[in-house]
Amino acid sequence: MSVRAPTPLDGLISGFDQALRTLLPGPGAHPRRAYPAEALPPVRLAEPARKASAALMRVNHTGEVCAQALYQGQGLGARTPARRQALAAAAAEEEDHLHWCARRLQELDDRPSRLNLLWFGGAFSLGALAGLFGERVSMGFLEETEHQVVVHLEGHLGTLPPEDEVSQCIVRQMRADEARHAETARAHGAVELPGAVRWLMRVQARVMTTLAARI
Repeated sequence: MSVRAPTPLDGLISGFDQALRTLLPGPGAHPRRAYPAEALPPVRLAEPARKASAALMRVNHTGEVCAQALYQGQGLGARTPARRQALAAAAAEEEDHLHWCARRLQELDDRPSRLNLLWFGGAFSLGALAGLFGERVSMGFLEETEHQVVVHLEGHLGTLPPEDEVSQCIVRQMRADEARHAETARAHGAVELPGAVRWLMRVQARVMTTLAARI
């Protein structure tokens, strides 16, 4: 019996399903890997520190929502099995990040960004657009995205309240994973993006992080 090749409509349906699972996770949703801060004792933060940590972890949660959308959009244009597999493996680790950030927000008695649906749609569109320019450009877009995320997370490690060891532990693991994702994209033929494109990506990321921290 022959197997039907996936169509663009299949990709859109899969993307809609991923959006629902990302934005409205069911009771059975759980990470594949253990919570990085599982062994750390809970620490009650003073209110200023709690608010500061919650704002940063809300931004990180939104970043992981965008990551799910980005990988889903890029997957529409992936033609080689190796690149599809690389995207799927990275997306699985990003889903762990999503769960970890959501759990930390609950522990901090706070909430995700109310604009996550907007961020998901925008990131999905960017991923699909990058895929239209070919797999090597798409991988270049992924590599640059991950480089910028690593810089962003390093900034958070310097900004999080020092007593919030739980959030710091989560962010450190996320940073290590994102750096590895950038290396994977490079290994799969990523091309360097033009400077203007990299600048626009940084501006877009700055807008997202500023709004997500507040809304």
